[in-house]
Amino acid sequence: MEKNLAKTYDPKDFEDRIYQMWEENGAFKAQVDRSKKPFTIVMPPPNITGQLHMGHALDQTLQDVLIRWKRMQGYSALWLPGSDHASIATEVKVVNKIREEEGLEKEDLGREEFLKRAWAWKKEYGGRITRQCRKLGDSCDWSRERFTMDEGCSKAVRTFFVKLYKKGLIYKGNRLINWCPSCGTSLSDAEVEHEDKNGLYWYFRYPAAEKGGKDMVVATSRPETMFGDVAIAVNPEDERYKDMVGQKVILPLVGKEIPIIADPYPDPEKGTGAVKITPAHDPNDFEVGERHDLEVLSCINLDATMNDLAGKYAGMDRYECRKQWVADLDAAGYLVKTEEMVIPVGECYRCHTVIEPMLSDQWFVKMEDLAKPAIEAAESGKLKHVPERFQKTYLHWLYDIRDWCISRQLWWGHRIPAWYCEDCGEIIVEEEDPTVCPKCGSKHIHQDEDVLDTWFSSALWPFSTLGWPDKTEDLDYFYPTNVLVTGYDIIFFWIVRMVFSGCEAMGEPPFEYVYVHGLVRDAQGRKMSKSLGNGIDPLLEIDKYGADALRFMLTTGITPGNDMRYQDERMIAARNFANKLWNASRFVIMNIKDEDDNFRPLAKCCADCCGMACGDTDDFSYIALKDEDKWMISRVNESVKYVTEAMDKFDLAMAGQRVYDLIWNEYCDWYIEIVKKRLWSDDEEDKKVARFVLVVALKNMLEMLHPFMPFITEEIWSFLPHSTCELQNNPKGYLINASWPVYSDKRHFESEEAILNMSMEAISAIRNIRAEAEAAPSRKLTAVIFAEGADMDRIKAGERYIRDLANITEISYVDDAAKAPEDVMSAVIAGAQIFIPLDELVDYNAEFDRLTKEKKRLEGEVTRVEKKLSNQGFVSKAPQKVVDEEKAKQAQYEEMLSKVTEQLATVAEKVGK
Repeated sequence: MEKNLAKTYDPKDFEDRIYQMWEENGAFKAQVDRSKKPFTIVMPPPNITGQLHMGHALDQTLQDVLIRWKRMQGYSALWLPGSDHASIATEVKVVNKIREEEGLEKEDLGREEFLKRAWAWKKEYGGRITRQCRKLGDSCDWSRERFTMDEGCSKAVRTFFVKLYKKGLIYKGNRLINWCPSCGTSLSDAEVEHEDKNGLYWYFRYPAAEKGGKDMVVATSRPETMFGDVAIAVNPEDERYKDMVGQKVILPLVGKEIPIIADPYPDPEKGTGAVKITPAHDPNDFEVGERHDLEVLSCINLDATMNDLAGKYAGMDRYECRKQWVADLDAAGYLVKTEEMVIPVGECYRCHTVIEPMLSDQWFVKMEDLAKPAIEAAESGKLKHVPERFQKTYLHWLYDIRDWCISRQLWWGHRIPAWYCEDCGEIIVEEEDPTVCPKCGSKHIHQDEDVLDTWFSSALWPFSTLGWPDKTEDLDYFYPTNVLVTGYDIIFFWIVRMVFSGCEAMGEPPFEYVYVHGLVRDAQGRKMSKSLGNGIDPLLEIDKYGADALRFMLTTGITPGNDMRYQDERMIAARNFANKLWNASRFVIMNIKDEDDNFRPLAKCCADCCGMACGDTDDFSYIALKDEDKWMISRVNESVKYVTEAMDKFDLAMAGQRVYDLIWNEYCDWYIEIVKKRLWSDDEEDKKVARFVLVVALKNMLEMLHPFMPFITEEIWSFLPHSTCELQNNPKGYLINASWPVYSDKRHFESEEAILNMSMEAISAIRNIRAEAEAAPSRKLTAVIFAEGADMDRIKAGERYIRDLANITEISYVDDAAKAPEDVMSAVIAGAQIFIPLDELVDYNAEFDRLTKEKKRLEGEVTRVEKKLSNQGFVSKAPQKVVDEEKAKQAQYEEMLSKVTEQLATVAEKVGK
């Protein structure tokens, strides 16, 4: 390592090196230590198909801030990382790879060979995103890294499935499910994204089946499903159709008769009040069909083509069929009208293909009983949402929950542990693979071909990763976890499932807090997506600005539950902050080292101190602190309290912003500027004090900033002196293992804070007066100040700061503002008024020259406009708008000339001209 901090801040010089140092030295590794409280976060496992995106960067940075903070607070802090096998996404990747490279489909290989290719793909690409997490600075315990299909997690999945099955909470049934024609698998309700889109409603006439009967007009947005119609439903309260219930109508062009039934489902206010019932292609129709024992007819294949029930349209894509079918119905006179409507459309959350409701034999989890303890956990306060408003979303979904379809028609994933006896039809569900049927003894048994929904395994993540179903030491110590950090878009997918699974398997919720954050959107507020091409690659931003800048921008730019916009300006500001800290730290280090790079002596903070500024004591009575020293110590102390309280409330943005203000404004802009004069003086004892406060304050600030910006703080920390007692508690001397600072009443200096705060207000006010008067900072000024009582005492106590930093040579005081001199510029601050003589602010000779030139320029402009407006050719030919603009310019220039002439006369009198 270099002896001194590099001259310029370049995160590429140290970020990778520092991360490697942490990892090699076990800085992230959590220990089961019964003398400490545990603090646990399980990382939402990114898909092995994934690449670090801005959503990951935000989610993981928030977790890392919390885990680093708790580690510094003395907890045995475990951040458990891992990745998800992502059944659908991974299978698509592997299938495409085989197709492109070998020209084969997975069926050509067979299941066993395909799975070999899938595991090979996982080995090659699966660790990519976890390697990228390291670039971000994630301080995970990588020794405990898990994968949803590793041996332990697979055992947990099988155990849980069997447990639920034997309790009667898992069953197999032929029910309507969501089918993705593109992915070729079923989806749960939570995996369907609903979006309102502009579409059409077609109104078709269904002729009466009997002579003299009434025709029925029905509206639909999906005409292609009409081949599966088995009834027309009307509301029993709808007077228009009461006499028609029990009659039959004819399915147009098909010629099939279907009945008119009465059911509460149709809304008399919508459409015609009559609804076609197609149980095989609509969940609501399916429920109507079950109530009336209707036939279930499917007219669409799994690949979204029409089947034989569609007659001559068989083999057509569903949308191609729709187009031709509507045209044929129109030609035959059955189309009554078409209406533009906004229609809710369900899409696959993975590939965004419009899903097709299909009747299918699938495995389901009964949710009613499982949902009850998850509801109770939230309502009793055992499970808390941050922000609290997301509890309503959570509860709403649980109260309205449907049975969960958990089987997927894929090969990659946890294969369903169910076997079928080919002789007696028995279904066998066991933790160990059976060899014979337990009912009839037959060896002719085969396993279910489907795999489980990916979310079934990730629902067990908070305890399967700690060893469940085995009773491990990790599980006993680290469970339940403390907080789950995730985006609001994943509440249904994951949070709810983890909670009811944890309650079922462990008897308690898997975490106490759910910290919900928003999304990172682009500068225009749009969601980042591949289709829009507006995604921001965090790895490129890290390469450009450094991981610390990205982390700080993300954590200080978001409030719990709300979205944030990504803006380059904020990244630049975060990088500028890092640069400011770097330069200030370099200044400090240069001033606490001698010519031979040895640390200069610092003031001893206690009788036994080694003189390396441990700052562990609360009692600084051993040190001859000046007012500015006490102010700085007090400001750091108050910030420790504020930041800690904000972190406790998960308000990380407010915590980070407070550290920013402390470092940039109070330490860099004020304390360092004040203390420079002392560092360069001949008073050696006072120099020790100044160096001591610079170091102690910097250490505390680095400790508070470390969770947000771990790399730069660790690098700077390594160049600071560390006392014997510090190294006893932290032998390796890394900041990541240092203790979080603690607020102390003995470090609160109220009086000195008041003096310095008032002085700084006065200095800022005088600087503003200078700027307004365009007086150079180097110009010497005098000041008159009015204040009363304690305010007068404070302003006098801070007089030396005002003189030094506002370049004031003399300060006089008045007990009445009316006694202030005339011809002054003034400013009002809390408790005082400040007056600066105008003669000192203004160089009247220079001002006379400037105003003379300005007067000449304005006279020229007035003459030019007057000539233009007196030209009748211009006035008569130019558009009226142009003429009006010139008249407006004339009035403006004349007004400006009048003011400048008046100012010039005043200044001329001052200089005797």
